[in-house]
Amino acid sequence: MATTRALLTAGCAVIASLSLPAPASADISGFTSPSGNIGCMLDETFVRCDIRQRDWTPPPRPSDCPSFTGYGQGIEIAAGHRPRFVCAGDTAYSLSAALPYGHSMSAGPLTCTSAESGMTCRDDGSGHGFTLSRQGYQLF
Repeated sequence: MATTRALLTAGCAVIASLSLPAPASADISGFTSPSGNIGCMLDETFVRCDIRQRDWTPPPRPSDCPSFTGYGQGIEIAAGHRPRFVCAGDTAYSLSAALPYGHSMSAGPLTCTSAESGMTCRDDGSGHGFTLSRQGYQLF
């Protein structure tokens, strides 16, 4: 069964909704990097981090990403899957506190770690994940 989740901007206005598998717990944690450049949303099945300013260009928009949505503003990973660039008209930014450098946040098999070099999120079960920073990105 799918659930629709509305992600909020810093101004608390709903931009769009994202349909995801219903997690065992509907608890979603939001956090930012200490610089405020990266905003993430995390639950037991999914993590997404968006970036405001970057010095790199995402790969070309895939054909299944509609032109009326944003593309490449962040990276997401669902538990058990490979990471991919975001294709959505919403944002992962929220009015949440910063995750200090050197600290991690986990939900289910997903863990994000904040570092001065960027945000790294991984699926501890599969080993897949991503690192996101102003300077670049890595999918693994």
